[in-house]
Amino acid sequence: MNPNPPANQKTAANSPAPAPSKASNPTPSPSSNASKNAADAPKYDASSIQVLEGLEAVRKRPAMYIGDVGVRGLHHCVYEVVDNAIDEALAGYCKEILVTIHKDGSVSVLDDGRGIPVEKHEQTGKSALEVVMTILHAGGKFDKNSYKVSGGLHGVGVSCVNALSDWMDVNVYREGKEYKQRYERGKPMAPVKELGAAPANHPSGTRVQFHPDSQIFETLEFQYEIILNRMRELAYLNKGIKIVLSDERNNQTETLHFAGGIIEFVSHLNKNKTTLHPVIYFEKDFDHSQAEVALQYNDGYSENLFSYVNSIHTIEGGTHVMGFRAALTRTVNNYAKENKLLKDKDRSISSDDLHEGLSVVISLRIPAPQFEGQTKTKLGNTDVKGLMESLCGEGLRTYFEEHPADARMVMGKAMNAMAAREAAQKAKDLIRRKGALESSVLPGKLADCIDDNPEHCELYIVEGDSAGGSSKQGRDRRTQAILPLRGKILNVEKAPLHKLLESEAIRNLIMAFGTNFGSDFDRSKLRYHKIIIMTDADVDGAHIRTLLLTLFYRHMRELIDRGHIYIAQPPLYKVKAGAKEAYVYSDAELAKLLASWGNPKNYHSQRYKGLGEMNPAQLWETTMDPSTRTLLQVSVDDAMKADELFTILMGDVVEPRRQYIAKYAKEVQNIDI
Repeated sequence: MNPNPPANQKTAANSPAPAPSKASNPTPSPSSNASKNAADAPKYDASSIQVLEGLEAVRKRPAMYIGDVGVRGLHHCVYEVVDNAIDEALAGYCKEILVTIHKDGSVSVLDDGRGIPVEKHEQTGKSALEVVMTILHAGGKFDKNSYKVSGGLHGVGVSCVNALSDWMDVNVYREGKEYKQRYERGKPMAPVKELGAAPANHPSGTRVQFHPDSQIFETLEFQYEIILNRMRELAYLNKGIKIVLSDERNNQTETLHFAGGIIEFVSHLNKNKTTLHPVIYFEKDFDHSQAEVALQYNDGYSENLFSYVNSIHTIEGGTHVMGFRAALTRTVNNYAKENKLLKDKDRSISSDDLHEGLSVVISLRIPAPQFEGQTKTKLGNTDVKGLMESLCGEGLRTYFEEHPADARMVMGKAMNAMAAREAAQKAKDLIRRKGALESSVLPGKLADCIDDNPEHCELYIVEGDSAGGSSKQGRDRRTQAILPLRGKILNVEKAPLHKLLESEAIRNLIMAFGTNFGSDFDRSKLRYHKIIIMTDADVDGAHIRTLLLTLFYRHMRELIDRGHIYIAQPPLYKVKAGAKEAYVYSDAELAKLLASWGNPKNYHSQRYKGLGEMNPAQLWETTMDPSTRTLLQVSVDDAMKADELFTILMGDVVEPRRQYIAKYAKEVQNIDI
């Protein structure tokens, strides 16, 4: 989970409309306006049509190619370069990849593959290396003989990184010789130069070193943990390959090498959970393609599914996931019926019942993946569904026959989930008959806003009636709604689905959102496009915030993925020294403020332990006014890490939580004693 701080969130709808001005001159007629506009309009002819040469289009619209120009886009550049090395590994030519973050802010990627060709390219008359590095949609990935399987399908990856770097050096080790070419903002500074013999310890491969361009990116600071998580993922998916990540800035190094591949991946996902059986694994080669599936159930209630195509994380799933789910549902039901585990012949285990406690990794390698866009988040190949359904069905059926005890554990877990689902459905029906969970019915404690356009509306979830009273009086009633919570909500990490609906606080949240819940969740009915968690700056407030985030992550993940969840930042202190007065949000900020005031001896500071201690005007001024407040937007940059943290902090197993507390105890601040 990553709260990203947008700079002082401002919503136009929250600002009062300006009063109409009174014109001293009569209003011009529409015809006179039209003639004036026509005379003033810039000329639009053939000279208005721009042709962006080479990589200029990438620099003009970088977000089209790498998603954004913030932290995510910056690190995506590293992944694009590493993906080229991974493609060499998938082709069977690369065993080791060295990724280094250098002190000057650049990153280098060195592989021991074949090395990019450097000879003359007949079609362009340039070196093949220069073609690959400077021309979009150029590379060996369109030729099935060069790469039978490849992630960089569109051939724009490394050339885009070149375009978005203020400099890039490429060294090629090929056929016993070393070659080099330098680029600046995508343009070659000189032809490819032969440097002599390749190093004895590195006879073949490619080394790409680049420095991101400050004219493009909002930040140039590479984060070791972000890159490490992606490298670990790639090492799991490509069993046997060694990836070494080094950071020269603080001398960190980690070697990632997993002989067990995705079997070890699933074990890692479940390392802090109580598992029900060993990891189930099967693979199959077909038509120059390969599929691997590893799965394991734990005693929890959430699902962890990671799907990949050619080592690319398909966040939105696709046909390979559909095939797996269909096979799992059919195979489990067939086994249950054949062994008379379902007492009622008309009952069946649904796909939803098989989500609870499931950790699964699906890795597919195919020659011609069809992704939805360059972001590659969903696989669209129609033939893959049938192939995956056949593979997974056969693999699961064989495993269940050979391991009946494990099969019974899976069946028991599924039937418990089915019973919980049916209980939850009965609870839903009962609540629905009473009028709750419908978008037209709102909880009694909700102070709603006047505007009915969800894009303008905000819902503040506040802690207790005291804070609720202050925020209700201090808010902008047009666009800001307030929902007070009484005490701490249920920890959903430890609760089955039907228990959630027995919680009044969770029902109130569902009713206020208007989206319904579980399989009935519908984001299009969301009544507020900003849902803001506003709790006290103490331990209890942090706990309530964590419980809410657990609920949203486990059962309303789309609200996070679509950017609807925010965390308010109330001040920690109000400081006065003479005529000077200010609010500060941390102890470090307090020290900095006092230093800027000349470290006055006679100053007064008020520490706010609860939102209820602020009067409505103070709460509006510091935390709710869109023109002055700071909100942290919650996002998920690393789903594996987020799941691990929720499991450690909110799960049943105590020992991982104890280890986590011991590890970070010295970093904790502002604990109330």
